Amino acid sequence: MLIRKLRLQRGWSQDQLAEMSGLSVRTIQRLERGASASVETLKSLAAVFECNFTDLQQEIDEMPTDTNYSLEEQEAIHYVRDIKAFYSHAISYALVIPFLFFYKFHHNRLYVGLVAGTGLGYRFTDARSGSFRDI
Repeated sequence: MLIRKLRLQRGWSQDQLAEMSGLSVRTIQRLERGASASVETLKSLAAVFECNFTDLQQEIDEMPTDTNYSLEEQEAIHYVRDIKAFYSHAISYALVIPFLFFYKFHHNRLYVGLVAGTGLGYRFTDARSGSFRDI
């Protein structure tokens, strides 16, 4: 939790911290959830945060399991969660809608074009019989 607090104070993402420290994003995630860290990992993070290794190690060891966030920290965490939810939904939408369109197009064989004598219309084919139906 201390690592998350230090990271958020600097306005860094987990990816940015991982790149600067030479650690994986997965390691940063585990440490922010309270997992134990190796000496090399703590030294790398202490160098990035420009703090003393022993202070960082001591604070992580003494860190309580119940962390009370300040109002600003709670707002920052809420803001990040909202952004994450937005992009998660946007990506899902961008992937699912084209898939459903092509699925329907392929299975129903929907063709839009000129239908004789009616101008622009819709022509459906029955996938089982192969017959055309104009509407």
